Amino acid sequence: MYQGIKISGFGGQGVISAGYLLAQAGMMEGKEVSFFPAYGAEMRGGTANCSVVVASEEVTTPIVSTPDTAIVLNEPSLAKFEPSVKPGGLLIVNSSLVNSKPTRTDIKILFVPCNQVAGELGNGKVMNMVALGAFAAATGAITVDAIARALP
Repeated sequence: MYQGIKISGFGGQGVISAGYLLAQAGMMEGKEVSFFPAYGAEMRGGTANCSVVVASEEVTTPIVSTPDTAIVLNEPSLAKFEPSVKPGGLLIVNSSLVNSKPTRTDIKILFVPCNQVAGELGNGKVMNMVALGAFAAATGAITVDAIARALP
């Protein structure tokens, strides 16, 4: 099993936290993982993305250039990362903030209103956790239980 994941959005949306948590959850399940964050020049409001690999075998590089799954939390991230998803891969779109429709027909697209669900849960700051839950449910690469156990 190999799952290369790209998580992207604005700084302050919890992109890096989500990637780190995903890697921690993978380790808790005994999987091989890597985590590689990337920031724009700004912090809050700038761009942020990270590469995460969760695998059953040794991870040879932390860079994910053609992800199996891309989680895009804002509009610019859709434009930037939709083209790089592997054919047959998965694109998880935060439909609360992304108004454009993806154009690819060779990938599975999952629309999740992350901000709306987080608001209904009573804390808008957990929108990144909503996205991770959708990832876990859609791929089976990691369990929701492991994500919960990895929370600090």
